[in-house]
This record gives sequence, C-alpha cells and structure tokens, in this order.
Amino acid sequence: MTDFNKLTHISTLGELKASGYRPRSVKDELRANLILKMKRGEAVFQGIIGYDQSVIPDMQRAILSRHNIILLGLRGQAKTRIARQLVELLDEYIPVIKGSELNDDPFNPLSRFARDLVAEQGDDTPIEWVHRSERYAEKLATPDVTVADLIGDVDPIKAATLKLPYSDERVLHYGIVPRSHRGIFVINELPDLQPRIQVALFNILQEGDIQIRGFKLRLPLDIQFVFTANPEDYTNRGSIVTPLKDRIESQILTHYPKSREISKQITHQEARIPADQQAVVEIDPLVGDLVEQLAIEARQSEYVDEKSGVSARLTISGYENLHSACERRVILNREKKGYSRVGDLIGVIPALTGKVELVYEGEQEGPAMVAQKLISKAVRAVFGEYFPNPEKLKRNSPDNPYREITRWFGRGNSLDLLNDVSEAEYRKQLDQVPGLKKLVKQYHKGISEEKQYLLMEFVLHGLAEYSLLGKQGLEAGTQFKDLLSGMLNMPSEEEDDEDWGGYYEN
Repeated sequence: MTDFNKLTHISTLGELKASGYRPRSVKDELRANLILKMKRGEAVFQGIIGYDQSVIPDMQRAILSRHNIILLGLRGQAKTRIARQLVELLDEYIPVIKGSELNDDPFNPLSRFARDLVAEQGDDTPIEWVHRSERYAEKLATPDVTVADLIGDVDPIKAATLKLPYSDERVLHYGIVPRSHRGIFVINELPDLQPRIQVALFNILQEGDIQIRGFKLRLPLDIQFVFTANPEDYTNRGSIVTPLKDRIESQILTHYPKSREISKQITHQEARIPADQQAVVEIDPLVGDLVEQLAIEARQSEYVDEKSGVSARLTISGYENLHSACERRVILNREKKGYSRVGDLIGVIPALTGKVELVYEGEQEGPAMVAQKLISKAVRAVFGEYFPNPEKLKRNSPDNPYREITRWFGRGNSLDLLNDVSEAEYRKQLDQVPGLKKLVKQYHKGISEEKQYLLMEFVLHGLAEYSLLGKQGLEAGTQFKDLLSGMLNMPSEEEDDEDWGGYYEN
C-alpha cells in the first residue's frame, strides 16, 4: 500500500518519477482499496443499516467488476449516502499537474494546458496533491440542466482575453463531467435529465469522446459514474434512454427497512436530538415503536401512493417531533422531566403529512384524517405485543382481563385525556378507570411508575382500536367512552372539520 505521507512533499514531475509512484485508474483504486478493507474485516459502508445482505454485497460486486452503477429505489433509501461513501475507497491523495482544470495525471496529461506545460518544463513540471474528498462531484438532474453544464462550452471572454480564435481548444470552458476526471461523478434523479442531455453522456461512458460546439475531443476521461433514480420517475416525469441505460453496467435495487428493529436503528442514528432536550425528555421504547410502525402502516395504506414511497425521513422527523412534543409539555407545566405518552403522537402528524403522497381517496379523506387513521393502525399493530389480543377473548367472560374496564365505560362514564396536562393530572385521570392499573401490573411486573401510566393510556387506545371502547378526537386531546354511546353522539361534519381529525370511530 502506498504511503502518501512520504509522497506528498514531492513537487515536480521528475521527483515523482524517481519515487517509483505509478498511477492507476479510479476504478482500479476503488477495487484495490475495497479488497484491502474486506481482507481486514473493515466496514465498507459505515452507517448504512439494513443492506448487509442486499445492497452492500451488490455494491461490492459492482466495484470489483469496475462497473459504472445506477442505484434504483424509492425516496429515502440512502442512495446518495451510499454514493458519497465511495470516496472513502479512493486513494488518500493523488498527484496532479499544478493549475490544471482536469486533475491531469502528470504521466498522462489530457488538457491542452497540461500537455503544453509538460512539453515546456519536462521533469520540472510542478505538481500538487489532491485529497480524495476533492475528487467527488454531484449534480441533481433537473429539466434546466444543459450540455454546457455537464460537458462544457466555448468561453468568449477567454477567447477575447487570450486573443484566440474560437477554433482553438484553449477557449473551451469544461463542464462538471470533464472536471471530475480521476474522480467520482454522481447524477441524482437521472430520469429527470432531458433525453438530449442524456445522449451527451453516451460516448463519455464508453469511448471517452466529448463534443463541444463542433470540437471533437478525444479525452479518455477516467471517471467512476454513479447514477440514482426513483422508479416512479420512469412514468411520472421521464425515463432513462435505452442506449444510456445499456452503458451502465450494474443496476442495484435499494429498499426500505425489512423490519421495525432495523428502521429503529436508522431513526436513532439519524435523529438529531439536542443534548438539553435529551436531559429533560425520556422516550419510552413503546412510543418509539409506534412511530416506526407509522411508516410501515403508511407504506401499506390504501390512501398513500405506493409508487411514491414513504421515506425513512418520516420516522426520523417524527422521532424528533416526539421529543419536542414531550419537551413542550414539560415547559408548559414547569416540570423538570417528561415521559413520553401515546398522546404525544399528535406532534408527529406534521412530520407525517408532509412526507406522504396521497392517492385520490386519501385526498378526499384529508391529510389529517389519514394521519389519524395511520396512528390508529400503528396502535392496533403494536398492542398485541404488550397485552392479549382482544379479538381472541370472549367479551363477557369472567376471564376477560378487559371486562372491568369496559364495564365502567358501559355505565356511562367517559374520560377526557388532554395532550398537554401535567403529569399529576394525567395520572389522576387514568386512575379513575377501575381495573386499568391492575391490568398493567398483571402483564408487566417490575416496571417504573412512568411506564405503568403510559401502558394504562396505551390500553385505552388499544381497546378503542379493537372496538371495545369509543374514541373521539377533542380539540386538544382524546375522549374515551362506551362504543355505543359514542356512535349515538357522532358530531356533525362541521364539527368534524374543526379539530385534528375530528371524530374517529372504529
């Protein structure tokens, strides 16, 4: 392995020759450094969770094959992050001819400037060392991207300043692709690039030819190309033209987390929670699981556009909002610490509604109502992990653990649980329901008092989702009552529209 610390003091071409340094292509760099990391057992794509048996092995195979790559997947599947981490597989430093626009290799200069300089100064040609972090370029494909942006154009100011005719190669201003020579170049959302612009990439990928305003330049560019695309774009906004797609050797499919646990790891890694917020807020794993389940339910929902996808950013933003909802309650009640509640999920709704594309039926329901329904489905999905499934119990059986609770509500009692009440008031309200605390103690022994009250609240939400209780959205909280009485007192449509999600009944 090359010791770059011993080489970076070299400043001329002659010294570089004497050192025994031999350049290699960018794809050979990636391949050799990947092999070295794999033999050492080092992580190749750090912080990329859930792809150990799918995307990462595919990426490794593509790099070993020296392929250009397209990462194909829905939004929020770490495509760009994977591309950016390829930089870590480059050599730490490479030598370039000093002042060259194209990171010219001192042993094989491409640009007219570099060729002239080597011809004039020979072994005294000055060189400099470029760090791998400077060898990465990225472009978001948008309809306004031009051939000049990517490939280059004639620069009339340069022609006038140097007093050169337009037929002279030195009047060219190179675009981002030639300037990525000996590096990694990424185009995000490739289908959004106009077909005529995609055509300009054909020869670069295969033959190394580029054309600028009639100049036919033979520039064997040394570039690792990585493209990203969303399958939705193929039909909604554009497509990858077939000849270009044919020239991209490896197509790698990304995916969403395959389990809630993997999704949770991603969320905890990516969420940015301020230290002062962490000091006053404690998020119970149950509530964290509900946030993760929200994304799972959204991806399966009939109201959400499946082709658009549900980004992992939903759970990240939701988890951050969950902390803030709890912190806000602590501040309002002048308390020292706060423990998460199921009611705090109201704070996750803004993160949810902004990150899902609704189909026609979802638009008819409205984003807030869809969000409420997804929360309900998440509660129902998680409830069975903590308490017996009510559907498998006989409702009026003496052995039914929920019988005492539902009977209390059946006698006409109701419970208004507001989102921002103090901890003391929160516990006082829950303590009204006979049998609720006893049920929690029966199935969860040795838990903290905070967790106990959270589970008491969770039982009420769970029973409502299994149609054993009625649940109605209030302006600032939730009302639990007997299911039948709730159905007989349904609010009007006008009342329904006034609060978050209005009346939601199972």
